[in-house]
Formats: sequence, structure tokens, C-alpha cells
Amino acid sequence: MRLLTALLLLLPTAAAPAAQRAAPPTDTLAPDSEARWIPFDLTPGNQIRFTVTLDGQPIAAILDTGVSYTALSRAYVTTHKLKVRSGGSASAIGGLVPIGWIDPGTIRFGGLTRRGGSISVASLPATATGSTPVDMLVGRDLTAAYALDIDYAARRFRLLPSGRLPFTGVTAPLAVSPTRLVYSGEVTLNGRRLRPMIVDTGDGNAVTVSHEAWATTRLVPAALTSTISFGLGGAIVSDLAIVDTLQTGALTAANVEVQIEGKGGFSHRLGMAGRIGSGFLQQYRVLLDPSAGRMVLQTGEQAGQMPLRSTSGLLVTAERNRLRVLHVMRGSPAAERGWKAGETICRVDDVAVPTAYAGSAYAGWSIGAPGRSVALDLCDGARRTLTLRTFY
Repeated sequence: MRLLTALLLLLPTAAAPAAQRAAPPTDTLAPDSEARWIPFDLTPGNQIRFTVTLDGQPIAAILDTGVSYTALSRAYVTTHKLKVRSGGSASAIGGLVPIGWIDPGTIRFGGLTRRGGSISVASLPATATGSTPVDMLVGRDLTAAYALDIDYAARRFRLLPSGRLPFTGVTAPLAVSPTRLVYSGEVTLNGRRLRPMIVDTGDGNAVTVSHEAWATTRLVPAALTSTISFGLGGAIVSDLAIVDTLQTGALTAANVEVQIEGKGGFSHRLGMAGRIGSGFLQQYRVLLDPSAGRMVLQTGEQAGQMPLRSTSGLLVTAERNRLRVLHVMRGSPAAERGWKAGETICRVDDVAVPTAYAGSAYAGWSIGAPGRSVALDLCDGARRTLTLRTFY
């Protein structure tokens, strides 16, 4: 089970005029854009990371349809001594974050070239970008006018003219929220339609719903646990369940991991029912075309498979040669043994934690077979044994 991140960055309406102080941008989509696939890799947090050219300089970016206006990192701005004008704050998962505005010259990726206009500036902490810092979040403002074809299986995407349909699949409604300026769709749970749902490629989770929206479904899952996610504004703890079926448009998906926010949580405060994230979308080839009013999903090999589940209940992050516990899942073996957030692990089954931990086979101990006993040596010298089991 991955420790997931969610990069939603919604700008309040008062901030929008600040984005227009520069001359309006000019976008050009190359005639051969269909052939200009953009390779990407998935971060440890399930996000699409690729390379953008900013004023002739290649930089690392994440494709994020849950960001209202493309955001450049403050670290990049500081390093390159760029001039930033103040811009108030924006709503992000975990809380409000201060933002600024900058007027870049040219942004290029794939077949798209943007000249002029403004983008936002925000701190992009590594905890919110899959443990690897990036320089930019490419948001709705750069992509919504086009059809965004994401081939997760081949790790590539491209921008096409709106209205193009390069593959066949099941269709679901998609638009740009007129108030939040992000991609917006819907899901149906237990016969209850939940909308608007932010369609958020920057959210590594599968599906997240507000406490209030979840209550309307009257679903009683077999088990509930807890989990933690990290956004630009900090950490958020949610309930976690696996639902048998979920619909979006004409698609019925099986075995979907759903996070349920706390009462009065982030989605509810924004007037949204929740989010559809990359953890769900990556099971399909996806076409996002809000101008044409549709999301198209072509089933991939992973669709319908049971999600990877923690059998330990320890959600950890790697810090050089140790693991730090970020969250202990409710009802888990770790919770029963009294584990606490903040504790550190230096050895697992007598093997030191490697520097290259994320994505390695070594990391599989936390989702190991039920009944297996794992010896965990804490960095303070104590040893604990944890017997793995299925708990949600």
C-alpha cells in the first residue's frame, strides 16, 4: 500500500484577477500534436511526473487537473531570482497556502506552447509530491481547452484538439467547475449520485468523498479503517473502506478504495462531494475532454482487481536509512500492539532499511501475507514482532 498524496490547489475567486494582470496568454497546439506523446513516470504518491520547458529550461512537473492555475514552486523562483507579485492565499488539502503570481515567457510540453499570461507561485513540499520535489504543477488553465489522452499503461500522455476520440471506451460526464475552475465529474454509490466530484490527476488516492456525501449513500462497508494523505496545506486523516461497486457515467467499477473525509472536511467546505483521483484513473486509459463534456475510460488490466491493502497498519515514510511512522491505521495489528506515529524503524527482519526504499521489494513487508510475523527493530534499540493480518 502506497502512502498517497493529493495536490488539490483551488484559488479563491478574489485571486483570479491577479492572474490577469499580465497580457492574456496565447496558446498554440502544433498540427502534429497527436504524435507528440509525453513520457511520464508515476511518483511514489501515484502522480504523473514529466518534463516541461519553462523559458527554455527543462523542469520537473506534475500533471494536476485539480489545480485551478498552474503553480511554480517557490524554491524554483528563489533559486532563479524571479520577480513575484503577491496574491493572497488558496485552498489546498490540509489548509490554506499563501500564493503569488509570476509572468513567465513561454511554457512548452508535447504539442502545446503557451506564451504570456500568468501562473501562480506556491510552496511545493516533497511530502505532497511523492517524496520527490518538483518545480511545477501543470493545472487546468493549461489543459482544459484540449482533450487530454492519458495512457497509464504505456506511461505517456498527449494533448489533442477537443472533440477528438482516439480510442473507444465508456463515457462519463466531465466539465470545468464554474466556481472552482477544476475538472468536475460525478460518481454513484449504492444508487446515490454524488456530484460535483473533482477529477484530480494530482490526487494519488482512488476516490475520496465528503462525510456528508457518504452519509447519503447509506453504505455499510464490511470494515472501516483510517489512513493519512498529504496535501500542499499539510496532512489529513480520513476513514478508509473498499466498496464492492462504484459507477461513474456508464462505467461500473469493482473493488474501489474510498476515503471518507471527516465531518465538515475539505470537500464539504468547498461545496464538492469529493474527488476522483489517479489511484482510480490509472486502471484505465483515460480521455479527459471537459470542453466536449466527457471523460472516456477504456478498461485496463488492473481494473476491478482488489487494491493492495496494508496487513500491518503502519504507514511509513523513508528517511535515509530509517522508516518513520506517519500513521497507525485504526483496528490494525500495529494499533493493537500500541504503535505510535513518530516512531522510527531501522531494521526489518534483521535487514537494514535501504536508502532506495520506495518502490523496492523490501517495502513489501507491510502488505505481506496474513499470518506472517515480521521482526521490526526500532532505532532506539527496541525490537517488536508484528503478526500481519487482513483488517479491512
